[in-house]
Amino acid sequence: MAITAAMVKELREITGAGMMDCKKALNETNGNMEEAIEYLRKHGQAKAEKKAGRIAAEGLVGAHVENDKLASIVEVNSETDFVAQTDDFKDFVAAVAEQAKKTGCTDIEAFMDEEWLAEPGKTVREALTAKIAVIGENLNIRRFEKVVSEGAIVSYIHGGGRIGVLVDADTDVVNDEIRTALRNVAMQVAAMSPVYVSRDEVSQEYIDKETEILKAQAKEEDPNKPDNIIEKMIVGRLNKQLKEVCLLDQVYVQDSDLTVGQYIDKVAKENNANIKIAKFIRFETGEGLEKKSDDFAAEVAAQLG
Repeated sequence: MAITAAMVKELREITGAGMMDCKKALNETNGNMEEAIEYLRKHGQAKAEKKAGRIAAEGLVGAHVENDKLASIVEVNSETDFVAQTDDFKDFVAAVAEQAKKTGCTDIEAFMDEEWLAEPGKTVREALTAKIAVIGENLNIRRFEKVVSEGAIVSYIHGGGRIGVLVDADTDVVNDEIRTALRNVAMQVAAMSPVYVSRDEVSQEYIDKETEILKAQAKEEDPNKPDNIIEKMIVGRLNKQLKEVCLLDQVYVQDSDLTVGQYIDKVAKENNANIKIAKFIRFETGEGLEKKSDDFAAEVAAQLG
């Protein structure tokens, strides 16, 4: 399969590896992007946490929480940060979040076709089209989620809307101390970007794949190392990796003597409550999207010859 400059560019943005390394990985895997990512990771040239790609689009994340029990989070994109910081755009994002909080839809296409609550008689899609005409810049309602809780939900918006987080907890007590604790957990999610709540959510498929990659990395570092030593290294490295991707195992950023799980247990004990983090949702503006960059494309093409 012919390896194009666009393919190399995409792989570089996903992995952060060098252009020629990306070209080699694509050649070795016959242009298969997923296999190329794995190839680079096995050779120590890419990190799993970079797979989501670089932040490239503008816009805002917005969230609404109602009475601790009902919440929504949305991402609305714009072409420029200038537009994203205008009151008109911010008001529109807030209206989209309010719509998402009340929607019965679960996918974006159905959401776009439902009636716009802020102006009955219009669909969400038509409201978006009208806003594009007013602002004069392309806009996109990219994604949303709605959460209903039996316990408590909190939201946290970081960087004026660059990152938004919802945390849903099963708790039999809801007071200001517990809301504050859950907001601290939401700040943790924003800062440390975990993948799972706990190790209970980690699939055996994930463990097997990461073990294979870690083994390949260890062999790359020292081909002569005995297998029994490599196995011990893998156990240690995998355990370290799980502590990074599982929220409750992460070191709590506001008190490094505690994990997040220990912090939650401490707050629960102080409030005579039972608290369990049920889920979290983290949206980062433009995550996985790409801005047009003619200069960078030309650079890649030139190096590929």
